[in-house]
Amino acid sequence: MSSVLDTTVIIDYANGSDDARKMLERLFAEPGELYTCDIVSCEALSGGGPIERRAVVALLDVLEYVAIDPDGARMAGNMRRAAGRTSPRTLGDALIAGLAARLDAAVVTRNPADFAAYDVQVISYGSPVE
Repeated sequence: MSSVLDTTVIIDYANGSDDARKMLERLFAEPGELYTCDIVSCEALSGGGPIERRAVVALLDVLEYVAIDPDGARMAGNMRRAAGRTSPRTLGDALIAGLAARLDAAVVTRNPADFAAYDVQVISYGSPVE
């Protein structure tokens, strides 16, 4: 199964999370592509110190980068509208879900509730942040 990594995985890995490390080891050992996208790259590089940012870049460099296409963006908008989500905070999640749907991939995240309203498979790890 292919997977789109949510920002939580990237940041948690960079911060030394054992749960994120174990999830990534599992995903790299299984068949299927591991994807990142512009939303995840932007979010993951928006914070952290030099050490964390180096870890983020190193991980992003080994993932398959995919930009959302116009049909995926429209799908994300329709999914977001159907879910009744209008907060700007949920825009990135909708775009990640739309990309995952277009790629027939699962979203890997620590916060599965962020994607529960969308019709995508979710693989979760660790404890969600409230």
